[in-house]
Amino acid sequence: MARYIRILIVTGVLLAAGTVGFTEWSFKVTQTPELATNIKTVMPKYSYNCITKQNVLPLDVDGKLHVTVWNIYKQQRDNWQTALQEYSAGSQLVLLQEANLTAGLADYLRNTSWQVTMANAFKFLDTSAGVMNLSGASANKTCAYLSMEPWLQLPKSALFARYLLSNGQELAVVNLHGVNFTLGVDEYEIQMAKLERVLATHSGPMILAGDFNSWRQARVDIVEAITGRLGLREIELGNDQRIKVLGQPLDHLYYRGLSLIKAEAPLTDASDHNPIIASFKVKLMRSSVAKQQ
Repeated sequence: MARYIRILIVTGVLLAAGTVGFTEWSFKVTQTPELATNIKTVMPKYSYNCITKQNVLPLDVDGKLHVTVWNIYKQQRDNWQTALQEYSAGSQLVLLQEANLTAGLADYLRNTSWQVTMANAFKFLDTSAGVMNLSGASANKTCAYLSMEPWLQLPKSALFARYLLSNGQELAVVNLHGVNFTLGVDEYEIQMAKLERVLATHSGPMILAGDFNSWRQARVDIVEAITGRLGLREIELGNDQRIKVLGQPLDHLYYRGLSLIKAEAPLTDASDHNPIIASFKVKLMRSSVAKQQ
């Protein structure tokens, strides 16, 4: 059973009569990483750090893998659902950040064929928020990770998942929401190093993607050092409309062991971030080539 702490944030509002009214906002923060795969049920339960599944199917379709990465801004814009349907059409893997498991999102997911996994970063008014994976096939292993925002004392989440590919390999995927509000980069580096250690145990194809909050050069340097050690390369975007802060893009997709076909980051008003949409080809293994010959 996960242990929780409750954080109360009190805000003051100056009323017309000159008095001050106070509103108490309650955040429920888990002290241990947890995830759930039963998101489509009426009452999802978050109770595991890692989940494994047997006899999973390949994620790619006919050797092609389409991936969408998007910070969905807690679905605060009215057209989020239409945009999500558009950007995820044809994708086998959708990596969402700032997913807020409202009744609207839950209803939307129940009417899809997605396999859904969510890391619970915290609950606000009993509504879970965190990163979420939507996939056409189940992962054979998924783990949740949390990293605390030092100022806000609210965690950022990440998901590590392994998916079977049609060539027999396993694809390791990290869906990341980077720590944001820090004076230095110590907490950011700790978060990235934790995920690097997880990925370093995997020898096959890999995707590292999400909202990195890489808004200063020191953060970019940390990411580039880690992706360099892991042998990852960043996708080349044909249409790069990614949101930037201080001249640095916040959202990224790094990969290895796959062949990039095309990628873009189209403009949208359905979130404060623009999505990344990428298409890959799964590389044939030598044994597969020999069988075809």
